[in-house]
Amino acid sequence: MSIDTTLQTIYDLPMSASIRENVNAFPLLESLHVVALAVVFGTIMIVDLRLIGVASHRREASRLIREFLPYTWVAFMLAVVTGLGMFMSNALSYAANTYFLLKMVALMVAGLNMAWFHSTAYRRISEWDETMPPPAAARFAGFTSLFTWMVVIFLGRWIGFTLEMVW
Repeated sequence: MSIDTTLQTIYDLPMSASIRENVNAFPLLESLHVVALAVVFGTIMIVDLRLIGVASHRREASRLIREFLPYTWVAFMLAVVTGLGMFMSNALSYAANTYFLLKMVALMVAGLNMAWFHSTAYRRISEWDETMPPPAAARFAGFTSLFTWMVVIFLGRWIGFTLEMVW
């Protein structure tokens, strides 16, 4: 099965048609997506600012991570679900949109950066948890995360202005 056939199959799903045809469905999905992304970015930004040594310097990095991570994951899952709903409504157009594709790449970079942080600096967090500035690996991960999530947000906004709708 080709990618175009798969995308057309997604587009033809009854749920996809419902999202396209209901005047409130897409705006609701998009609004929830934006709120979820705001929570994702907000919680990540608090931790990242601590990792780069700018904010929350009186709190341990491990404590911030432990406190904010559950909110981040719940909001991220809501963003994924609502994003999938928006994608389903016009799969062929999204898959052909450069900004959408770049946003997916940026999300992968964010995930890889998080995995790298957790496999390097985070493993030694007990050594630097209360010290300032954090080690270079933590600062690098924090800067990379902040930048990558800002790119995700910017690209997401561009999608709406460049997407050719196929109804």
